[in-house]
Amino acid sequence: MTARPRTKFRKLDGILLLDKPRGPSSNQALQRARHLFRAEKGGHTGSLDPLATGLLPLCFGEATKIAGGLLGARKAYDTVARLGQVTDTDDADGQLLRERPVPVLDIATIDAALGALTGRIRQRPPIYSALKRGGEPLYARARRGEQVEVEPREVDVHAFSLLSAADLLDATDGVAPGNILRLRVECGSGTYVRSLVRDLGEALGCGAHVAELRRLWVDPFRNPRMWTFAELEALAARGERALEACLLPLEAGMDAWPRAEVDAAGAARLAHGQGVDGVLAPVGREVAVFGPGGRALGLGLVGDEGRLRPRRLFSWACAQPPAPRPPTQA
Repeated sequence: MTARPRTKFRKLDGILLLDKPRGPSSNQALQRARHLFRAEKGGHTGSLDPLATGLLPLCFGEATKIAGGLLGARKAYDTVARLGQVTDTDDADGQLLRERPVPVLDIATIDAALGALTGRIRQRPPIYSALKRGGEPLYARARRGEQVEVEPREVDVHAFSLLSAADLLDATDGVAPGNILRLRVECGSGTYVRSLVRDLGEALGCGAHVAELRRLWVDPFRNPRMWTFAELEALAARGERALEACLLPLEAGMDAWPRAEVDAAGAARLAHGQGVDGVLAPVGREVAVFGPGGRALGLGLVGDEGRLRPRRLFSWACAQPPAPRPPTQA
């Protein structure tokens, strides 16, 4: 059997808006894309469960320096909730724990339950989650059969709405295949759609789990052109230039931060670890720093005194020549 040739990686900077398929984990999807692009360095901006599909922004090269900031972005999902069945993972990939009859429901009852789960709420994350305790993900402990206790935490659910209850309302015999709700969620960082659906099921008196989940957008990518692996592989067959045309520049991901602009002298000062005065940007905030010509230089922090200091600069920003010394007085 012929051994598969090893990937020869290269330096590559950019952002890929991947349409993740159902099945692989976010890291598995990242590694597949990284090998396809031969990107030396890569990271993803927030995990999607193996069951989930949709937008998974991948950062290559210098773009990994802004990946952490995109983790906290606002997101939107479409999900299908199956009523009457509770699983250990709160989704269809888990083991069935119990089944309960689904009561007769109307739209007003469903809307009221959705409304109670909207706003700033306290939510208990699933025990099968990537949250870490003692440096280990909770799902690893749960898989070993250990007792896992998860404390509730506050999250922001900006919208939790009903798209369709036709499957439920048309099911006159109460058979499980008809007991589904189609929902849309818009939420902030750290919110688990699986937990929302689980809690919705409890509020409706029958339990529920996520049967399908698709991420629609992540700020600042509100109307994303996503790429499937099939599309990417077809482009790769035409050559790397065609494949690279899918990548967004780093600047496309910088809209998640307030903008701060510096001139050439300011860019040089930042490159050498020095602060810059007179920058019009929010005080006490991390900002996206742009230099001459609108090129992104990286992330900075504006102190209480209004002075901009470098935080995480891109490699080309660090290669700036030293700032000229002010002329000495005679």
